[in-house]
Amino acid sequence: MSAVLELAEVTVRRGEATLLDRVSWVVREGERWILLGANGAGKTTLLQIAAAQLHPTSGAVGLLGELLGTVDVFELRPRIGVSSAAVAERIPRNETVRDLVLSASYAVLGRWREEYDDVDHARADALLREVGVMKLADRTFGTLSEGERKRVQIARALMTDPELLLLDEPAAGLDLGGREDLVSTLSVLAYDPSSPATVLVSHHVEEIPPGFTHVIMLRDGRVVAEGPIDDTLSAETLSATFGMPLTLDHHDDGRYAARRKLRRG
Repeated sequence: MSAVLELAEVTVRRGEATLLDRVSWVVREGERWILLGANGAGKTTLLQIAAAQLHPTSGAVGLLGELLGTVDVFELRPRIGVSSAAVAERIPRNETVRDLVLSASYAVLGRWREEYDDVDHARADALLREVGVMKLADRTFGTLSEGERKRVQIARALMTDPELLLLDEPAAGLDLGGREDLVSTLSVLAYDPSSPATVLVSHHVEEIPPGFTHVIMLRDGRVVAEGPIDDTLSAETLSATFGMPLTLDHHDDGRYAARRKLRRG
């Protein structure tokens, strides 16, 4: 499988702060990655690099067969689907769900005078159906629950048939029911061989959907561990990532749970 994203010794500095420190990482076609780390670990910075929204201070980034810094990023970005809180904040609250997904074809937020054909409408409806929100197609974005908004944003991110899908903390702010609905939706996408290579950012192992294949773990801008999830995600690597003794349970249904290791006596 060819590489969709390849980082070699990537460092990002802002003033005196080092946000990423010599990160090397490869994402290949068909892989589903979890990006784990505490607040301030560098997860958002790494995702901005992957989305062609940020250039490294040093190191090299290969993205969709191009070398970042030698290509027009405006040609790369339509090939990358992104769902994040930053995108959600820019969505007009009176935009209908169907129009929000459709308008991804023109990389705009807020439908105006664009023309869409039957193929566009059919794809938008198919994606809304796939993520379980087709019944909301005629509702406005501002009337949706937080969980519904997250699923609509994923449909929008998939509208252009991207080669790389980036999901920045999609379960943040959801209650238990909303989280479980979203995890189920993401698991269906993960098992679909036609889905693009995916990177999902999270703080919590409980949010890892079954079907995700790899994990990269950051602490203070450095890679703690990365590789196939079954070989890489352990109590030891998780404890090192979050800087405290943790236990890790892996259940038969593919879900994970972590707890702080309690001292006795």
